[in-house]
Amino acid sequence: MFLGATASELSLPPLPAAAAAAVPATSGSSMRGSLALLRSLSLSLSFHHHHRRGGGRNALLLLSHSRRLSFAALRVPFSRPPLLVSPRASPASLSSSVEQVVDGLNSDENWDFTSRGGESDGFGFDVGSAGTEMRKLVSPELEVRELEEMPEQWRRAKLAWLCKELPAQKGGTLVRILNAQRKWIRQEDATYVAVHCMRIRENETAFKVYKWMMQQHWYRFDFALATKLADYLGKNQKFAKCREVFDDIINQGRVPSESTFHILIVAYLSAPIQGCLEEACGIYNRMIQLGGYQPQLSLHNSLFRALVSGSGALSKHHLKQAEFIFHNLVTSRLEIHKDIYGGLIWLHSYQDTIDGERIAELRKEMQESGIEETREVLLSVLRACSKEGNLDEAERVWLKLQHLGDKLPSLAYVYKMEVYAKVGEHMKSLNLFREMQEHLASSTVAAYHKIIEVICKAQDLALAESLMAEFKNSGLKPLGPSFVDMMNMYFNLGLHDKLESAFSQCQEKCKPNRVIYGIFLDSLVRNGDISKAEEIFSEMHTNGAIGISGRNCNSILGGYLSAGDYVKAEKLYHLMCQKKYEIELASMEKLDPILSLRGKAVKKPVSLKLTKEQREILVGMLLGGLQIDSDEQRKNHMIKFKFNDNSGMHSALKRHIYEHYHEWLHPSCKLDDNSSEIPNSFSTICHSYFGFYADQFWPRGKPVIPKLIHRWLSPCVLAYWYMYGGYRTSSGDILLQLKGSQEGVDRVVKALKAKSMDCRVKRKGQTFWIGLLGSNSTWFWKLIEPYVLDLNFAQEDDGEILSFNSGSDSDKDSDNTGG
Repeated sequence: MFLGATASELSLPPLPAAAAAAVPATSGSSMRGSLALLRSLSLSLSFHHHHRRGGGRNALLLLSHSRRLSFAALRVPFSRPPLLVSPRASPASLSSSVEQVVDGLNSDENWDFTSRGGESDGFGFDVGSAGTEMRKLVSPELEVRELEEMPEQWRRAKLAWLCKELPAQKGGTLVRILNAQRKWIRQEDATYVAVHCMRIRENETAFKVYKWMMQQHWYRFDFALATKLADYLGKNQKFAKCREVFDDIINQGRVPSESTFHILIVAYLSAPIQGCLEEACGIYNRMIQLGGYQPQLSLHNSLFRALVSGSGALSKHHLKQAEFIFHNLVTSRLEIHKDIYGGLIWLHSYQDTIDGERIAELRKEMQESGIEETREVLLSVLRACSKEGNLDEAERVWLKLQHLGDKLPSLAYVYKMEVYAKVGEHMKSLNLFREMQEHLASSTVAAYHKIIEVICKAQDLALAESLMAEFKNSGLKPLGPSFVDMMNMYFNLGLHDKLESAFSQCQEKCKPNRVIYGIFLDSLVRNGDISKAEEIFSEMHTNGAIGISGRNCNSILGGYLSAGDYVKAEKLYHLMCQKKYEIELASMEKLDPILSLRGKAVKKPVSLKLTKEQREILVGMLLGGLQIDSDEQRKNHMIKFKFNDNSGMHSALKRHIYEHYHEWLHPSCKLDDNSSEIPNSFSTICHSYFGFYADQFWPRGKPVIPKLIHRWLSPCVLAYWYMYGGYRTSSGDILLQLKGSQEGVDRVVKALKAKSMDCRVKRKGQTFWIGLLGSNSTWFWKLIEPYVLDLNFAQEDDGEILSFNSGSDSDKDSDNTGG
C-alpha cells in the first residue's frame, strides 16, 4: 500500500540533502531503489512513532508490510573525509577536526565515504583532487526475510513484541526476556530483531541480541550481520564493542570488510582515550597486511595527523608508523600533501640520532613537487642541525627564516645557540641570547635553560652564576634543569660548598628531583661525608616522588666500602640484589672476600617474593583498576601498570611504584641510570607468583571483587586505591572507582561501613563510583593520610564530577567512551 504513496501523503519531512543526493533520478531499477529508500524511511518513522505510544498491534501491522531489508539502501553518511592539519597542530585544532569526523559518523542518510568534490579544508587540502581515489567502501548486503513471509501468526506477533520491548530494557532484563524465548526462537528470528534494532538506531540493543545469539546452540556465524553491526557501532564511537565484533569476524577465519576496518580506525581516532592511537595504528597495519586493502587518502591523512598532533617528545616514537603511511601513499600513487612532508621532517628532528640523509631526501622531494618550505619545516631542520652540530646548514636555514619576513621565533635562537655550543663557540651563543632579548624584548624559559647549559658545559663559572641569578630574578619557571647544570659544573670543578648551596636553593624553589639528589649524593660520597650521604640516600628511598636508582646504590655502596662499614655495605648489597641492580665490578671485588668469610655466596637470589607492603599496594591498585594479563593456561601472569599523564597524583605514584616493583619489572621496562623520566606504562615479568591475585581479581580476564575483600581493606590498601583509582573534589568529598558486580560492590560498602564510614554508590557505564561525603571523607582521609605519597596532589578534580546528592544510589549512565 505504501509503494504508491508520495512523501506528502505519508506526511514525511523533506529528505535531507545527503539522502536526496543518494537517490538517483533515473528509471528502472534505480527508481525502484529510490522508492525502497523512501518507503524504508517512512516505515522506520511510523514504527518509531507507534513504538513510543505502545501500540503493539499497530507496530505489528507496520512490520508486516516490510519488504526485504537491504542495508545497501540504509546507508549512513561519513560526511567529508578527515583532513590533515599542520604537524605542529594544537590539541584544539585536532579536537575540532575530530568533531567533524564524529558529526559525519552520527549522520543517518548516506553510508558513503566519498568526498564532496572540489572542497578544501582550512589548511589548503584539496579534497576534490583525490576524486578518482575516493570510492564507496563495499560491504556485504544483508537481507532479512520479511515478517509477512513468516508462516505462523504467533511467530510474527512475538517478533513484533520483541522488537517493541527489547530496546526499552536494560542488559539483565533483556537477556532474561530472550532466554524465555529459547523454546521457539531461531537464528532467523534473532537476526530479524537485531536488524530491526539497527534500523531504529538502537545499536546497543542490537549488540546485546547479537552476543546472546552467539551463546545459542543453533548459532551459525553470519558475516553480513556481524559486518553491519560492527559498522553501526563504530559510527557511534562505540569502539570497544565494534572491536569485539571485529575480533569475532577474525576468529571465524574471515577477513573484515574494508568498511569495518575504516570505521574502526576512525572510531579509535575519535576517542580522546590513552592507547586508542596505538590501536588505530594496529588496525591500519592489519587493514593493509591482512586484508590487502588500499586505504583511502582521507584515512592515511587522518591517521598521520593524529601521529604528529602531540608534543615532539611523545610523538617521536611514531616515526616508524609515519614512514609506513608515507610509503603506502607513495606506492598507492596518491597525492602527498605538504604537511605530510613537514610532519615527517618534524618527527625526524626529534629523534635522538638524526638521519640527515633522510631529511635531505624529503626536502628534495618537496622541492621537486613545487612545495615551499614553511617556517615550521625550517625550524625542524634547524632543530636537527642543533643535534648534529651542522653549522653550515644551520646558517643557510637561518637566512631562509630571515627572508620569510616574519619575526624570528624564540626557538630558532635556542637551536642556533646549541649549534654554536656544539662547535665550541659558547660566546657566540651568549651574543645570540642577548640579540634575542633585544629583538624580542623578552627571554623565554627554554632560552635561559639552553644558555645556562651551554655556559656550564664551558665551565665559565662567573658567567654561569650571573646568568643563573638573572634567571631567578626574572620570575620564570621551572628552574630545575638549570640547577642540574649548575650542580654538574660545581661537581666537575670540585666545588662542594657551592654545590651544597645550590642544592639547598633547589629544595626551596623546585619540586623533589632524583637527578639533583643524585648529584649531591655523589659529591658527599666523594668528600667522605658518609653520614650525610646516608641521610640523603634514606630520604630518596622513602620519598616516592624521588626514588633511588642503581647508580645511587652503587655510589653509597662505594662510600660504605671506602669507610670500612662492611655491615651496612652487606645490607645494601642484599637490597641491590633484591632490586636486581647491577653492582659495579670494583665494589664486587671488595665485597667478595667479606661475604666469603661469612660463608655467603656472592650471587643474586633467583627466587622472587612479594613483601607485605608490595602485596597491600597491589590489592589497593587492583581495586582502583590495575590490570592483570594471563596466558592461555593461566599459569603465568603479568601486572600492567598504567598511569594518567594529566594526573599529579599519578605522576608521583608511578615513580614510587616503579621503584617498589623494580625487581619484578620486565627488562624492556627498566631504565638506564642516566634516565630519570618514568614512562606512563610499564609491566612486570610473567610469573606464577601473581596467580593468586589473577584468580581473585581477574578470573576469566574480567575484573571482579573478591569475596574476602573485607579482610584486606587495610589503611595502606585504601590509600593506594585512592591514589590510583580515586580523587578528592574541591569540596573535600572523596570518590573511588570500582569495577565488578553489584554484589561485589555491596561487599566493599559493607566493609567500609564496618569501619564507621557510610558511603553512596553511583554507576556510570561499567564503572561504579563510591562516594565518601562530609564527615565520612574526613575520617577516610585521616585513615589513609600516613600512606599518601604527596599531600600537594591530594586534592584533584578529574573534570567529571559525579553528583551523589540525588535520590537514587544507582545511576547507570550510557557509556560514551566506546562501550
